[in-house]
Amino acid sequence: MTHSNADIRISSWADLLDALFADSWVPEIGRYRSRYAFRGLSDASYPLETTLMRLGGSYAQLERHLLRNFRKYAHRRVVERDSVWHWLAVAQHYGLPTRLLDWTYSPFVALHFATAHIDKYDRDAAIWGVNYMDAHRMVPDVLRSRLELEGANVFTVEMLSESITSLPELDRLCEQPFTLFFEPPSIDDRIVNQFALFSMSSDPALMIDRWLAEFPDIWRRIIIPAELKWEIRDKLDQSNVTERVFFPGLEGLTAWLTRHYSPRC
Repeated sequence: MTHSNADIRISSWADLLDALFADSWVPEIGRYRSRYAFRGLSDASYPLETTLMRLGGSYAQLERHLLRNFRKYAHRRVVERDSVWHWLAVAQHYGLPTRLLDWTYSPFVALHFATAHIDKYDRDAAIWGVNYMDAHRMVPDVLRSRLELEGANVFTVEMLSESITSLPELDRLCEQPFTLFFEPPSIDDRIVNQFALFSMSSDPALMIDRWLAEFPDIWRRIIIPAELKWEIRDKLDQSNVTERVFFPGLEGLTAWLTRHYSPRC
């Protein structure tokens, strides 16, 4: 295993497990409970870019129009409560471009997404890990105090709704940009099985990896060499870490079967 700043380049399956579960011991409770959110990328060169950013053009100005029309045309029963945070989580889940970024509590879920695309097995993959507790020490007082009052480590949509009522209010909270992590409502089995959570920045134009570069102590990036991808993928499949689990239904089943029976190039 080799290190470069916050990058960790692994050289074996054992290396990978050590890197994924590093710093998971919590002495206060005497348990192994990682404080990291994970995100898997099939290509290590990919930035931590939101779907809103991928729109291009004046995407930050388009955000409110996208969300307003989603709320207008979506069925009201798709959200538990009529708050912007519920709507934003549902919109992200169904593919609307938003400022949110998908993460997971599970390093194996992240590892699945880093190795699910066999057409990218000629390039290194990456697992990003961010300590959400450290990230939350930098959020404004109104949000940090809500976490402390709840005795929680991450936000829920209900907690956000009780603290902030709109995206413009979020953007005005602090002159310094910040990023927080929140759990989406359990919309369906996919959200639950993927052990999902979202990151959200106070500025829709904030590239999270650039923000993280200012705080090297709160994150790490595990680089998975291309030559290890087949071994990792096969071991994940044998462990039932597959599309069949993370995308319940026929779509996930067919995606798993197609990948599983594809020949090795």
